[in-house]
Amino acid sequence: MSKNETPEGGCLCGALRYRVSGPIDSVTHCHCAMCRRWSGAVAVTWFTVPLDRFEIAEGSLKTYRSSSHGERRSCPDCASQIAFWSSKRPAEIDITLGSLDNPQDHPADHHVHTASRLPWLHLDEDLPAYEITSSGG
Repeated sequence: MSKNETPEGGCLCGALRYRVSGPIDSVTHCHCAMCRRWSGAVAVTWFTVPLDRFEIAEGSLKTYRSSSHGERRSCPDCASQIAFWSSKRPAEIDITLGSLDNPQDHPADHHVHTASRLPWLHLDEDLPAYEITSSGG
């Protein structure tokens, strides 16, 4: 992706639209139990960008405080999971890769929270994998 592109995405019902200015550089498969429970999926793939590069273009986000430091943000209408923000990394935001209009353009580059990984799940086995991260989900 060129640095001039502006990736866009949104929720299932279309009420929420967002854009990211600049490139997407970090894409992560997260295996933590909180991500599993929040999404209903066996893992969640996120991309991380500076908070000031993430903009809501239409609609608004509903915030759920999932831990002492973490907030999960979703569409208030259809409940599509869109973002995770942590006070441990206040200048960054994680966005669900699947909410992008073109997620296929951004392959994952690592795994996190692999200590919680379901033993039968195999995703991109050759990527670097970390048992925990400092953000803690």
